[in-house]
Amino acid sequence: MNQSVQPAEAAPDAETPGTLNGIPRQSTRRPPRTAEDREPGTPETAERSAGASVRRLRPWRLLPTPTGTPFTFGYAVVLAATSLLTQYADPELVDSLLHGSSTDVAHLSQSPVLVLVASALWIAGGITSPYAIVFLLVLTALERRIGGLRAAGVFLLGHVVATLATEVPVGFSVLAGHLPDSSLHRLDYGISFGVAASVGALAGLLMPWLRWTVLVCFGGMLVDDLIAFTDPMTNWGHLLALGIGVLTWPLLRRRSEAAARAASATGPVRRPAAGPRRAP
Repeated sequence: MNQSVQPAEAAPDAETPGTLNGIPRQSTRRPPRTAEDREPGTPETAERSAGASVRRLRPWRLLPTPTGTPFTFGYAVVLAATSLLTQYADPELVDSLLHGSSTDVAHLSQSPVLVLVASALWIAGGITSPYAIVFLLVLTALERRIGGLRAAGVFLLGHVVATLATEVPVGFSVLAGHLPDSSLHRLDYGISFGVAASVGALAGLLMPWLRWTVLVCFGGMLVDDLIAFTDPMTNWGHLLALGIGVLTWPLLRRRSEAAARAASATGPVRRPAAGPRRAP
């Protein structure tokens, strides 16, 4: 007599209908989400982004370095050397060097290129001048964003254009008889025009609220100096140099955006996380 065999009860891990015997089922549990899987804007992502931003703030990057900002670093070394020279060298020698480097009308008419370069090797007021501190911070930040050649171009553009714009009218005024001949030899040297142009250029690369804060504060200081009327030609030159830096915004922004795109395109490629292996 054939005995009927009753089907055994399914074990808890028995195969479900529609699957093949001998092939383990795929796990339905989701793996823990990584930082890349989280949607932007969630509290977890915002917290991680804030932490990454804090870690990226490195105070030493505010100052020039030989490899990171070679133009600013090398220029700062030269300015430090000339500042020490003016402080400790013989006063007659220092006076002779400064007058020989002055971008007055007489020197500009004889050797304009030489005197424009020489005048930018000195800091009016020495190494403790406020412009020396602004030079280090602003030129370092500008060079890190647009590169050494472009930072040097902005500095020289402000220095040269503002110098010519303030000295050429003096020459015409002397020819017209409105100023004495001694105005052709007025002492004029320093880095302030280049620094002012660099401040204006850097402002265009900052966040809007910081951009206008920098312009209002720095521009207000220049206007205050102009109202004091201690050296009106130089004070007008500072405002002009600041405006020259502002005029470079379109070019520098395109350069900064192109550099950012190139950096992101050449960045490390993330490999997708390996999923569970499926049976053939």
